Amino acid sequence: MTDDLDRALAGVGPRLRALRRQRETTLAELSAATGISVSTLSRLESGARRPTLEQLLPLARAHGVTLDDLVGAPPTGDPRIHLRPVTRHGMIMLPLTRRAGGIQAYKLVIPAGGGRREPDPQTHEGYEWLYVLNGRLRMVLGERDLVLSPGEAAEFDTRVPHWFGAADAGSVEFLSLFGSQGERAHLRARPKA
Repeated sequence: MTDDLDRALAGVGPRLRALRRQRETTLAELSAATGISVSTLSRLESGARRPTLEQLLPLARAHGVTLDDLVGAPPTGDPRIHLRPVTRHGMIMLPLTRRAGGIQAYKLVIPAGGGRREPDPQTHEGYEWLYVLNGRLRMVLGERDLVLSPGEAAEFDTRVPHWFGAADAGSVEFLSLFGSQGERAHLRARPKA
């Protein structure tokens, strides 16, 4: 057991350094985000200091990863996400991500005959990308009143007044990626050979 713990903690430093460099963040910026001194962060990254839970929690939050990812915990064998659905404005929202901050993923379901029938556009900070799985989604976006069918996607700044509802009496299912700070989903194409 001690050997597993020592191996896991020994791997934290290189993972911390890789995460910080991947995000092009300086030690000073990470220090400001976590409240951990630059010298402590440097010692953690080099492996000269063993991390504590009080240090790992803010570091995981700042990097947008789980503690399991940060310490390289072995997989539990169960890949399912057990998050509870929430009902808002007649829609069932199923969170598909667990991490705090960054881009959040949801599956939304508007039951047949459910949802708000009269548009009531709202605004808030962020950026959203959505993809219709089943049914026909009515989307009011600013002055536009659109109907999206299965396989269609849309992306928009959520500061533009927007509203979703069923375009007809049937149910609608769609996926949503939402970044509260304006993060956008980027698709990468493989280079042509």
